[in-house]
Amino acid sequence: MATNSEPNTNRTTDDAPPRDPHPNAHPHPYVGMWVTADGHIRQALLPDGRYDEARGTRESAYTGSYTVTGSHIDYLDDTGFTATGDVRDGVLFHEHLVLYREADDKISARVQAGGRRAGRL
Repeated sequence: MATNSEPNTNRTTDDAPPRDPHPNAHPHPYVGMWVTADGHIRQALLPDGRYDEARGTRESAYTGSYTVTGSHIDYLDDTGFTATGDVRDGVLFHEHLVLYREADDKISARVQAGGRRAGRL
């Protein structure tokens, strides 16, 4: 029985789609830090489709992945919990939370009105 020592180039063992060689070159416009007006909850939407949410002094309280469809965000926590969010007029409504971009002037105004320093966000 004869064998062919040449590799079979017509078959692939990796069915994963090709990776973007520059995944951060064009991040989604929602990528960045989002915070509640009091600064207690801080949610980082990362360019790689992951999120990292801090609550108070607890860093990385929730982590997972997210996908964006239009202005809608679907979250999948690393524990399997799911949640949703929608961005309307530059504000992220995430379940019962209202989050603003960290650099947004609305945060500074709301935080200062609440007696906290804007720099602590």
